[in-house]
Amino acid sequence: MPTWTVHHVTSAPASLDAPDAWPLHGAERVTRARETALWGYPDLCYPAWYLLAEMAETPYSLRRFLVAVPADVTEPTAEDVVGFAKVVLPLQDNVHFADVEMSVHPDHETDGVDEALLDAIEELAAEHGRTTLLTWSDQVGEPDPGPGVVEPPTGSGRIRVDAHLPQVLLRRGYTLEQAERYSVLHLPVDEALLARHLADAAEKVCPDYRLVSWTDRTPDEWVDQVAVLETRMSTDAPQAGIDWGEARWDAERVRTWERQVADSGHGYLLTAAVHEPTQTLAAFTVLRYPLEHPEIVFQEDTLVLAEHRGRRLGMLVKAENLRRLREVRPDAARIHTWNAQENSYMLDINVALGFRLTGVPGAWQKRLDATDAGQAADAGQVAESGVAAEARASVGA
Repeated sequence: MPTWTVHHVTSAPASLDAPDAWPLHGAERVTRARETALWGYPDLCYPAWYLLAEMAETPYSLRRFLVAVPADVTEPTAEDVVGFAKVVLPLQDNVHFADVEMSVHPDHETDGVDEALLDAIEELAAEHGRTTLLTWSDQVGEPDPGPGVVEPPTGSGRIRVDAHLPQVLLRRGYTLEQAERYSVLHLPVDEALLARHLADAAEKVCPDYRLVSWTDRTPDEWVDQVAVLETRMSTDAPQAGIDWGEARWDAERVRTWERQVADSGHGYLLTAAVHEPTQTLAAFTVLRYPLEHPEIVFQEDTLVLAEHRGRRLGMLVKAENLRRLREVRPDAARIHTWNAQENSYMLDINVALGFRLTGVPGAWQKRLDATDAGQAADAGQVAESGVAAEARASVGA
């Protein structure tokens, strides 16, 4: 089996044309090949320009990129990259946590690239004192029950664990905590269907609520309320056994996120329901889209506050956002979304609107030894202080 060298991207290149931008171009090459092989389209790949924007510094998290190349390559280029990982390390809350995405070129799926990346990822997490890692495995569709197929502890969704990556993760001590449903809505939505859902939801919503929508920047009057909704997203969405606690948002964090969206070449469309008696936002939903790729849209956060549920607000805000999307992104062709499989209420809304199951990713968690992670973190602080300029350059959003 070949051996691999993992390179850490420790500083942002001056531009995508700079010689040291090869890891970002290599990451795009790998993720484009993998996503196209898996789904038949590259919508979910990481373009180099997007990764460069993600290296901008914020106070909320570090984003570290790793790329794997053959060990015998001494001067690698983008063409040599066979694996990519993105590691997100929260800085203000959940500072025990590391969120990990990995992608291996389909030509090298079983060549040990994922093992080399995981070695580097776990070492990086320990150096930063992280004791919980979360990563994902993908599968097309959802398998029938049978040998090699399991349900997570939630009892919702099925994951094929006899596939290559799940076997690697199990061997390394990761446990399956949750199944997500990856769904795609092909546009346009039938106008009569959308109008019917809007009318039905509006009929059931009491007159205490009205809708507001905006793009790209939250009006000042609502920015604190959006922060409340985002904070509640971190606690109210189904978490299964994932070791994730509250993430506190305020107005500045909302503005920082909006700058990130713009800097990464994206726009967003948000629709919310206002509870008139209290002048608070009771529900919201967000669609995000790359400006240079008009066919692609991503469904991001959707939430109805617990105290306002049972009033069809979820359907109302999602249907209205889809109606508004026609105005702001008339050439949109596909919306991608992910939901916990146990989140039956939101899944029912999505299915009614036309989203169809495409895959079922598995969420895999590993807990590192806290003592070892703490010792590595202390050592890492000493080492990092000697390369402060490089370390700061690798800080992400």
